[in-house]
Amino acid sequence: MKVIKILDILLISLKLGLTSFGGPIAHLGYFHEEYVRKRKWLDERTYVDLVALCQFLPGPASSQVGIGIGVIRAGFLGGIAAFLGFTLPSVIVLILFALLLKGSTFQNAGWVHGLKIVAVVIVAQAILGMARTLTPDLKRKALALFALVVVLLWHSAFSQLGIILFSALIGVLFFRHTDIPVDVEIKVPLSRRMALICLILFFGLLLVLPVLGEMTSSREVSLFDRFYRSGALVFGGGHVVLPLLQHEFVPQGWISKDSFLAGYGAAQAVPGPLFTFAAYLGAVMNGWKGGILATIAIFLPAFLLVMGTLPFWGTLRSIPRLKGAIQATNGAVTGILIAAFYTPIWTSSILSAKDFALGAILFSLLAFVKLPPWVIVLVGAAGGQLISLF
Repeated sequence: MKVIKILDILLISLKLGLTSFGGPIAHLGYFHEEYVRKRKWLDERTYVDLVALCQFLPGPASSQVGIGIGVIRAGFLGGIAAFLGFTLPSVIVLILFALLLKGSTFQNAGWVHGLKIVAVVIVAQAILGMARTLTPDLKRKALALFALVVVLLWHSAFSQLGIILFSALIGVLFFRHTDIPVDVEIKVPLSRRMALICLILFFGLLLVLPVLGEMTSSREVSLFDRFYRSGALVFGGGHVVLPLLQHEFVPQGWISKDSFLAGYGAAQAVPGPLFTFAAYLGAVMNGWKGGILATIAIFLPAFLLVMGTLPFWGTLRSIPRLKGAIQATNGAVTGILIAAFYTPIWTSSILSAKDFALGAILFSLLAFVKLPPWVIVLVGAAGGQLISLF
């Protein structure tokens, strides 16, 4: 019976992984339609509670909701099945794209530059949406400005981590929240002992992997560490992983700015979670094995956190100061994303008036005409090729 449940989860999540375009908010809508309305695997209130938990955690919220549904339905293996089905389609496509682009003459083609302009447009829209949601008051606007200035002026691998920790502390000290409902607890077939093991693994890997990378001088360990750290520190949505990954790989020369941004543009055209951009980066740097390694590393923190917090969510959400820390952090990551929007995204992509004109057209099509992101990618690639002829 449990095997049938796991297979069912795998097949349904695979269908969602092949068809879920539109980013995290759209994914949550697809999940609601499939899992709550059609299949009734969980009720409305439990789904809302699960979404609240995953918004509270660092990592890719939509993927974490999918994993959580798999865990609630069929335990640990159900979570793995839900993750694999939802993630594998876009991972395979992006690894193939990376292998096609790597070592080819395509990198200087006009359509590749068009993909970089697509990245400008997508991130600009993400910033506007996040700013409205995550910085609604003066305190969080101030934290966003602080993060923006620090990231632009302090070029260090530790700048973003420092900003996140500082913002969390500000949230604990100065943000007051007492309106957290505690009347619902998510029921999961998972023991608290298992949850504790997952949390210990999450923090243990965060501490041990950098040391292991230094001791072994292994490229694979270093790759795993950088992707794992990026996946563990992302607050505020999938787009925020962009500056974290950029800081980890571009300044060190592991991947060029052009290849980085072209892949980010291409990642908008595939269904499933934006975090699968890591598969593209890993494949560019270390072939298909690197793509698989990067995918495991960047999603592992999300998996461990969902498994580790589900049994404790009722207790965690009753701590007002913890919610304050998360809200302050969300304000800061808006500033981090704006800094990444300026450099490297804008400075590497908008090089002429023609580029700016194409970007304005694409932004209008995305924000006002409401065309889906994969259409914007196709139009952007065609537009890039066209303006390269003049």
